[in-house]
Order: sequence, then structure tokens, then C-alpha cells
Amino acid sequence: MKLAEALILRSDYQKRMEQLKNRLLQNSKIQEGESPNEDPKVLIKELDQILGDLKQLIKKINNTNLQTAFDDRQSLTDALTERDLLGQERKIYSALLDAAAMQHDRYSRTEIKYVTTINVRETQKYVDELSQKHRLLDTKIQEINWLTNVIE
Repeated sequence: MKLAEALILRSDYQKRMEQLKNRLLQNSKIQEGESPNEDPKVLIKELDQILGDLKQLIKKINNTNLQTAFDDRQSLTDALTERDLLGQERKIYSALLDAAAMQHDRYSRTEIKYVTTINVRETQKYVDELSQKHRLLDTKIQEINWLTNVIE
């Protein structure tokens, strides 16, 4: 199985777990004298199976990421960390831009005037650079995911 396929399977397991959680919650309490739409014991058994399968899959994915070279200086795990941090940094600076660009209408000279404390143009340029780095890194990661077999 390719790493990309394992990641898709992991996502499917996580969605199924969420659905099972919701079904369990819906059937955890019923009116006295009624019976649940689904047997919680059966749902719990299915949940346990998915959790076990997911645990094994995540271990394989993590092991593969650790042992797969991204380039000559870092592993795929290192590249994933870098991509995640780039994404977080980009979100922070984008939020900063949104806050700085917020317009406050003044209706008279006596109202408080707000001024931007950052250079919006430079910050926007930096956000664009972060976005480009993130895209390029993500593209290479996706390529490796489709070329790499999961290590058993």
C-alpha cells in the first residue's frame, strides 16, 4: 500500500470513529420501556475494532515517515513538521493582517482614531512567501506519499 493510500484510510477510520461516537451517544439513553435503535454493545465492539486498526495503521505511517528521506538532509517527518509550522505561522500573520486592515468609521473628530502599527504591505508580502513555501513543500510531500510504500 502506498503512503498516500494509508493516509486516506486513516482519514476514513477517523470519520467512522466520529460516526460511531455519534451513534453511541444517540443510543446511550432511551425512555424506559423502549429499546435503542442500535445495540450499544455492537457499536462498542465495532469502535474497538476500528481503534485497533487505526492504531496499527498510524504506527506504520509514523514509521514510514520517519524512515523515508524527504531530501538529502531531512526525513519526511521533518518535512511534515516544517509544513505544519509554516501553516501555523501563515495563519497567525494572516490574522494579524485581518486585524490591522479592520476599518473603523469615524463620524466626528471627537471619536477615537485607530492607526495600524504594522507595515501591511510587508506583512502581506511575507504571508505570500509563507504560502508559496507551504504549497511547494506540500506538493513535494504529496508526491513522496504517492511514490512511497508503507513499511510493514
